[in-house]
Amino acid sequence: MNIGNVQIKGKAVLAPMAGISDRAFRELCTSFGAAYAVSEMVSAKGISYKSKKSAELMVLFQAERPCGVQIFGDSPKVMAEAAEFAMQFSPDIIDINMGCPAPKICNNGGGAALMKNPRLCGEIVKEVKRAVDVPITVKIRKGWDENSVNAVEIAKICEQNGASALTVHGRTRKQYYTPPVDYDLIKSVKKTLSIPVIANGDVKSPEDAERILKYTECDLLMVGRASLGNPWIFKRINSFLNEGVLLPLPSLDERLKVMAEHVEKICEYKGEHMGILQSRKHIAYYLKGMKNAASFRKKSGEVKTLQDVYDLSKEVKEYQMKLI
Repeated sequence: MNIGNVQIKGKAVLAPMAGISDRAFRELCTSFGAAYAVSEMVSAKGISYKSKKSAELMVLFQAERPCGVQIFGDSPKVMAEAAEFAMQFSPDIIDINMGCPAPKICNNGGGAALMKNPRLCGEIVKEVKRAVDVPITVKIRKGWDENSVNAVEIAKICEQNGASALTVHGRTRKQYYTPPVDYDLIKSVKKTLSIPVIANGDVKSPEDAERILKYTECDLLMVGRASLGNPWIFKRINSFLNEGVLLPLPSLDERLKVMAEHVEKICEYKGEHMGILQSRKHIAYYLKGMKNAASFRKKSGEVKTLQDVYDLSKEVKEYQMKLI
């Protein structure tokens, strides 16, 4: 299928996650079969203030394509300027965040707070569309709260103003990430629009992927938290959807090997000191579910060098092998 003129080969895409979906993680998930990836969200206001950190989040490379840059903000003009600035990094798609529930984003009028102002949502999409010549997509939620469920209305407005695809997280901003996902709502959005719709929320397994796609009739699935410490979820989803084959979970050796490769990539791109600090959370996810995981996760928060990571990996493997 296509999003605008961008071909998407597969059904499972990697969600934009602040502090997670950096270059190393996008490349890793793409290598395991993610059909498309989106950057960490970038502050449009930060770009207008010439923030070096914001600009760095937009840098994309061939190994992670097709890849979009996600921007957030509440000013149509500033958002359009940020999208135009992003074009120097050749994104395949510009994604507009209208779904982030974080207070620091919403309290400044961005993210899910935009859904309280449908007209402004339309103006932002329209201005960003005018500014760039790549497809524009939008990520929304069910609504602000249960008293203002307006995803269908917002979705229509986004399509009318030039959006080429829409991602729907089936929870309100007030619900954050914990209650059950409203797949009926996602299904309603899909039935309403003629552009591709991406279902988002609680895609935790290949079986979930098949069930959600069939029920909502959406074009794609967006995988977020389930990919943490688990990049092979994309390979497993692809195998199940395409061939009906449920691949086994990775072996201990595979988990530790991919964990080390992931950390090495982060260090390669960010330097060992910063890379290790940012890797700690990833290491904890790779170790989740193992015997004595709590103890090992505690140690993951104390690693300071790549050698520490290798040593921890060796310790984990030796401990697990003793249990066999």
